Amino acid sequence: MGQEMKMPDLPCATARQNGIGESMRILGIETSCDETAIALVDAFGRLRAPRFKIIVAEISSQIEVHRPFGGVVPNLAKREHLKNIPFLYQNIIRNSIHEPADEIQNSLDAIAVTVGPGLEPALWTGINFAKDLYEKLKKENKNLKIIGVNHLEGHLFSFLLPQKAKNIKLKNVFPAVALIVSGGHTILLKMDSLEKWKKIGETKDDAVGESFDKVAKMLELPYPGGPEIELLAAKGDCRAILFPRPMINSKNYDFSFSGLKTSVLYYTRDHKNARKADVAASFEEAALDALVKKTGRAAKEFAARSILLSGGVAANKKLHLKLKAVSRELHVNFFAPPIKFNTDNAVMIAGAGYMAHLRKKNRRLTANGSLDI
Repeated sequence: MGQEMKMPDLPCATARQNGIGESMRILGIETSCDETAIALVDAFGRLRAPRFKIIVAEISSQIEVHRPFGGVVPNLAKREHLKNIPFLYQNIIRNSIHEPADEIQNSLDAIAVTVGPGLEPALWTGINFAKDLYEKLKKENKNLKIIGVNHLEGHLFSFLLPQKAKNIKLKNVFPAVALIVSGGHTILLKMDSLEKWKKIGETKDDAVGESFDKVAKMLELPYPGGPEIELLAAKGDCRAILFPRPMINSKNYDFSFSGLKTSVLYYTRDHKNARKADVAASFEEAALDALVKKTGRAAKEFAARSILLSGGVAANKKLHLKLKAVSRELHVNFFAPPIKFNTDNAVMIAGAGYMAHLRKKNRRLTANGSLDI
């Protein structure tokens, strides 16, 4: 059922006795869209140097369920979450560490669950499961907390998750410019610290991931479209077609991808014999150019020490390479989580739950499909 992501165990006692002053064992739950995910994470350290150790994490994908429809169907997503989440939880308990199930459950300090943004029927399945589990475990585990988490903050903080993150000195990270790119969001932030940030730009229409999916449909590629476009683009000429880069030269940091999508639509309608690989490569180049140019300009204007990249579209290898190149040109650091932590997962939700605890922020346990960062 689940696709398990395991890392070397860190006995909880190690985390709790590290002398840093803060530590928590957190169960993260993510059901915002078409991935059911649960993870058990040990988190420790204060805001100056938060650290995370993944005990075990599981994901159950719904891609095959939604693929015939060319996109995510909310009620089908809800049905699959309801079916998958109890099994994933039992897998987490069985596969975590060599402790009896009761001891593992009683060792939890918090349950962190996504409350938005996302598909509200899907969000409610995770929230209701988390609330029921909290009420059950609270009887024996009196100090247990439940934390509502902003999914976007999960992406934002995910650069802290890699094993190499132990070498990250936050004084060398901030101020930073953070680009969050996914199927539902394209957001540019100026970050002064792990506690303080400001949105400086966002898409005015389609998110970049949504435009990838829609162009994939035009090219008769299967859902999800992003990875399919990337694979096909690798076989094409990105200079074959000069698609527009909407808003790329505007003075603000907002984005627009609707016009680019429409341009691809008209091109494919008028050029029936065009090589699909060239269309995919030229579209990808145009979309990424807009992201990279504005992110680089923001990093320069705000004297950023680093560029942060996260979200499902951050799994695009060409986007990584382009932003790394810009970072080198500007002599700033570049941070992004491993690919498996770019797409939706519960590890990042557990991490964001810990950050919410440190920041004394807790979202209401109510599904909010349009929650902002």
